[in-house]
Amino acid sequence: MKKILLIIPAFNESESIVGLIKKVDAFRAKWSNQERELDYIVINDGSVDNSEKILLANGIKHIELIQNLGIGGAVQTGYKYALENDYDIACQFDGDGQHEIESLPALVDPILADEVDFAVGSRFVEGSPSEFTSSAPRQIGIGILSKILKFVSKLTIKDITSGYRAGNRKVIETFARDYPRRYPEPESYIALTEQNLRVKEFGVKMYERKFGKSSINFRAGFTYMYSVVLTLLIVGLVERKNQ
Repeated sequence: MKKILLIIPAFNESESIVGLIKKVDAFRAKWSNQERELDYIVINDGSVDNSEKILLANGIKHIELIQNLGIGGAVQTGYKYALENDYDIACQFDGDGQHEIESLPALVDPILADEVDFAVGSRFVEGSPSEFTSSAPRQIGIGILSKILKFVSKLTIKDITSGYRAGNRKVIETFARDYPRRYPEPESYIALTEQNLRVKEFGVKMYERKFGKSSINFRAGFTYMYSVVLTLLIVGLVERKNQ
């Protein structure tokens, strides 16, 4: 039986986390079978709201981080948990309710069939069922980052900032050992291409967040873009030189 783990990073998601886990539980009750078993772990990333109280009150399995490590540190904690508990596949799944759990097979099935090592949930590939594609400025930014990634690694990922992703045991071992902290989604692709791991996008459904708010406003978004582009260029070109 293949053991599959949902890694759910959460920071101040007290309004959405209970409803999210109910959907996960309902899905895994009908999807798990004798060949595959779905589990989850919430990584409460030093939330300052009442997330911990809600997680405990509802018996939601989680790891409580005593301080905020950011998305990179939270996700790596999940990969470490997956490695230590012998999971075959680990899936990143946001705690804000933006990812549709019913789209999970689109990512997991190609890994189970050994077609890819790492599957990326995408809003922008042909056939994607997602109606939500983010704002126009963010789509422009995503397109720029995608082109930078292709330049430094020859890998084409259209939805480069997607946090809906799944990897096999090789990926779990890689990311448990080392996972980017500042800009984890874009940077992590360079680590995967270094090891010649097979990466491919698959269409999934995503939603606009209903609760809380994104940490990236206009000013932060500009700074984020500048910093990620610079980081991808430096890391990618250094790795290319070392090959």
